[in-house]
Amino acid sequence: MVSVDRQGDLREAAEEELERACDLGWRELSKVTPWGDTYEGFTPAGRSAQFERNYLWKDDVGQDICVEVTVYQPEAYEKGVKLTRVLTRAGR
Repeated sequence: MVSVDRQGDLREAAEEELERACDLGWRELSKVTPWGDTYEGFTPAGRSAQFERNYLWKDDVGQDICVEVTVYQPEAYEKGVKLTRVLTRAGR
């Protein structure tokens, strides 16, 4: 049996999810911000995990958008991996 780096697996899943979460860009995401969603999926190692996405206004409504992604095992939210990226309005 192959040993899996559990935290590394969660981090890789979170990095992939953050890239997908930012695919649309500021203009499209500004139409649905604030918004969040959680769904069950699989990590690159094939483990079941929860994927949480949030789109929040960083400071003021209509300005920069903070994209948050958290990937965690259902029984251990606090051991999950949370990544954030800011999409600037100027970068549209």
